[in-house]
Amino acid sequence: MSKFKTRLLDRRGFLKTTAAATVAASLPMAARASSGHLRVGKAHGQTTDTLNPGTWENGFTLALGFAIHGRLTEVGPDGQLYPELAESWEASEDASEWRFRIRKGVSFHSGKELSVDDVIASINYHRGENSTSAAGPIVAPIQQLTADGDSVVFKLDGGNADFPFILSDYHLTIHKANGDGMDWQSGDGCGSYVLKEFNPGVSATFEKNPNHWRDSAGFDSFEMLALVDPNARTTALVSGDVDIIDKIDLKTAGLLGRKPGVNIHSLAGNQHYTFAMLTNQDPFTDNHIRQALKYGVNREEMVEKILFGYGSVGNDHPIGQGQRYFNTELAQKTYDPDKAKWHLQQAGIDSLSVDLSAADAAFGGPVDAATLFQVSAKGAGIDIKPVREPNDGYWSDVWMNKRFSAGYWDGRPVEDQMFATAYSCGAAWNDSFWCHDRFEALMIAARAELNDNKRREMYWEMQDIVANQGGVIIPMFASYVFAVSDKIKLPDQMASNRDLDGERWMERWSLA
Repeated sequence: MSKFKTRLLDRRGFLKTTAAATVAASLPMAARASSGHLRVGKAHGQTTDTLNPGTWENGFTLALGFAIHGRLTEVGPDGQLYPELAESWEASEDASEWRFRIRKGVSFHSGKELSVDDVIASINYHRGENSTSAAGPIVAPIQQLTADGDSVVFKLDGGNADFPFILSDYHLTIHKANGDGMDWQSGDGCGSYVLKEFNPGVSATFEKNPNHWRDSAGFDSFEMLALVDPNARTTALVSGDVDIIDKIDLKTAGLLGRKPGVNIHSLAGNQHYTFAMLTNQDPFTDNHIRQALKYGVNREEMVEKILFGYGSVGNDHPIGQGQRYFNTELAQKTYDPDKAKWHLQQAGIDSLSVDLSAADAAFGGPVDAATLFQVSAKGAGIDIKPVREPNDGYWSDVWMNKRFSAGYWDGRPVEDQMFATAYSCGAAWNDSFWCHDRFEALMIAARAELNDNKRREMYWEMQDIVANQGGVIIPMFASYVFAVSDKIKLPDQMASNRDLDGERWMERWSLA
């Protein structure tokens, strides 16, 4: 293993001193004592939620995971990567092998000390042909994990300059090893909070972990309530039943902000709202049909009437304008009924009728968005029929099951992670079931490419392919808009990689 030591100091570019690899550092937390009890109303949560990290797909389960578990790395409020359960890391010169030194002095809530075996078991849980985890595609490049003293060595199928970012994914929580697997059922984690009660689709309660290695809990305890209905969330905040709500109803944001004791906050990020078409089912097997629908969307109108200006138009690919390899030269799609009609003609039809499923569980105002889509598409001879679906069970019964449905994505900190999770052929969360050979080849090549200019060219082409041949319509990127009681003290800088300060609010916020 000496090649890590000898090559670390002479690598070029950012691999040269990855994560200040010889320094045991971590994300600094505010120097404050935890205090009081916090109540949070989440626009998420359903009765099918579980403690299995491979299934987490909504803001309720994400926050639960961040509270009770740890990961090897974490994205800080500044968008940079920091060590968490990994004390440091370093790579071979071609970035195909990575060594992560595991932090000492970390224990699970049950008292068991964290070991390299726990890390290996936890990552392996998401790997393999039989894995149903949503993180399967992003850990697929891992060929082998081995223990070497207090370190875990990852051997990949090729170079991956972004690999430490991958390990910050919210699914890749570290659990106790249990036989050939890991123990996710008990909720025994090594995070800053202990899970006391979990009622799927209803609530969860937590208490501060008194033995956490960095004592980062901002509150003595907190409770999350699943309040999917936006009116219920707003009422709960105004009445003082909760202290924080996410995904506020943008139609009433201005009015809510004038309420005494309520503060509205907005952060731009990579969150985007989608309409996914199942490309393995007619009529969406035909790309001309998909393109016709994309040209039938009035994106500016949706930003104005659904986001009320809290966002920007999307271009049918998931890479945000602030990301490193955003394609600045890709032509922006605009509402064009004539182009939509032309694509229908190329598909051999003059008109099209499709159902579009939506529910408030997807994002704020999805049925209204579907109705706007219905109106604009009529000009192209397309009849879209909005279908209001139940909130409970939406993600298990509607999303990826109905042929055309609304959804949302928080985005990912690096391009490869987003593409591998939602656009790679066969990925568990490829919600359009789309496959494209050239895209797959580019994804693998870009992941291993260490030349920044060549990498940029590949990611630019991938965005073009997804936008013009993919099965997902992305009409808008939405800012994170949330409301808090004036009892809550927020930091000067907040993360924009996910909602509510990267869903790390339980560690980074406190009572005023």
